[in-house]
Amino acid sequence: MSESTPSSKKRSASAQGYLICVTATFAWAFTSIIIRYLTVNYQLPPLVLAFWRDLFVSGTLFLLFFFFNRQRLTIGVRNLPFFMAYGLVLLLFNSLWTFSVALNGAAVSTVLAYSSSAFTAIIAWKFLNESLGWGKLSAVILALLGCVFVSGAQDRAAWLVNPFGIVTGLSSGIAFAGYSLLGKVSSNRGFNSWSALLYSFFFAAVFFLPLNAVAAGMQNQPFLPTLFWLGGRTLGWLALLVLAMGPTIGGYGLYTLSLDYLPASVANLIAMLEPVLTSILAYFLLRERLTAIQLVGGGMIILSVILIRYFESRQGTAEVVAPV
Repeated sequence: MSESTPSSKKRSASAQGYLICVTATFAWAFTSIIIRYLTVNYQLPPLVLAFWRDLFVSGTLFLLFFFFNRQRLTIGVRNLPFFMAYGLVLLLFNSLWTFSVALNGAAVSTVLAYSSSAFTAIIAWKFLNESLGWGKLSAVILALLGCVFVSGAQDRAAWLVNPFGIVTGLSSGIAFAGYSLLGKVSSNRGFNSWSALLYSFFFAAVFFLPLNAVAAGMQNQPFLPTLFWLGGRTLGWLALLVLAMGPTIGGYGLYTLSLDYLPASVANLIAMLEPVLTSILAYFLLRERLTAIQLVGGGMIILSVILIRYFESRQGTAEVVAPV
C-alpha cells in the first residue's frame, strides 16, 4: 500500500477545513433566531445580551477544561496581552454590529458586516502572505452581491442612511476581518482553538462589563438591575445558555478550528453562507417568506464557495497547512 503524498494530505486537510467551516456557519445561522427571540420577547438590551453570552461561553469552556483537560487552561502569562487584544476585537465587532443594525437596519448592516470578506482577503494578502488571485477576488465579489440580494439591500430605500451609519457598518466588517485574522495568528502560534475561544470570550466579557455600566448611566438606569434584566425569567436565561453553548461555542469554536486548515480569507468567505442558512431556518422555524431574489442571492453565495474551493484545489492547496 502506497503512502499518502504531501499533496493528497493537503487536499484532505483542505476538505476537512471546508467541512468544519461550513458546520460552524450552520451553527452560527441559529444565532440571530435566538437573539430575535430574546430581544423581542424580553426586550433584552443588546449589550447586556452580549455580556452574558460571552460570560456563559467562557464559563462553560472553563468548567469543561477544569474537569476534563486542565492543560488547555494554560496559555502562559506572556500571551495574555494577545488574548486581551483578541477579546477587544471581538467586543468591537459585537458592539459595532449592534449599533450598525440600529443605524442602518438589518439588511444594510448585514451587507456592510460581510464586507469583511474583502477586508480579510486584502489584509491576509498583505500581512499573512495569503494568495490574492483573480479567482478569489471573483468569489468575494460574487458572494458580496449574493449577500446584498439575500439581505434585501438591493432596495434603494434600505440605503437611506446617514454617513455615520455607513462608517459604523463598514467598521463592523473590518472588526470581523480582524477577528478572523487574529484567529489565524492564534493558529499559527500553536494555540488550541478551543483555548483561544475561552480566553477571547472571557476578555470580551470583561470589557463588556464597564461598557454596560456606561450605557446604563447614559440612559439614567441603575446598572445592576439592567445587567440582570431577565430577573427570574427562567426561559430567558435558558435561551441565553442555549445561545452560548450552541451557536456561539459551536460556531466560533469550529470557525477558529477551521483556521488550522484554511487561509483566513477562505474561511471568512465560507462564513458568508450564514445569511443563506439563517433565511432557510427562519422560513421553517419562523415561517418567514423567502423571495425569488433571496433564493438567487443564496445561490450566488453557494456558487462563490464552490468557486473558491475549485480555485484552491487547482492551486494545489498551497496555502493549506495540515496541523501537526
